[in-house]
Amino acid sequence: MTIKEIQAEIINEVKGFDNWMDKNSYLIKLGKEAPSISPEHKTEKNIIRGCQVTTWFYSELKDGKVFYEIDSMSMMIKGIISLLIRILSGQKPEDIKTADLYFIDKIDLSEDFSPLRANSLFKLVNQMKSEAAFYEAEMKKGK
Repeated sequence: MTIKEIQAEIINEVKGFDNWMDKNSYLIKLGKEAPSISPEHKTEKNIIRGCQVTTWFYSELKDGKVFYEIDSMSMMIKGIISLLIRILSGQKPEDIKTADLYFIDKIDLSEDFSPLRANSLFKLVNQMKSEAAFYEAEMKKGK
């Protein structure tokens, strides 16, 4: 599926929630169901600096696509992470790098968050896109 198609699915899933409490419960449920980062990647080196809660980030390029493992101490943040992974993991670097993640605004994630939590979300998105840009450059070098 494309990035746009996956975002449309998520928007459809969330549009039925009447209030922030329902959306919050949904994100926490996703966080509890999401896999943890592999123990070998849950290291000090892989912590994203500046996030409100401890969040680990690992990515790798396989067969021309970027795959992410991301984990957080907060179940709500982990739920948001699971949405980002659902959208971006397994996509081509150039598609990730240029992706317009409009679902964030469509489901009012940034509006419902405190400034610190919103900042953490944008740090995470930027990290995912930066890694994709790095892999894209590496792939071009290898040609």
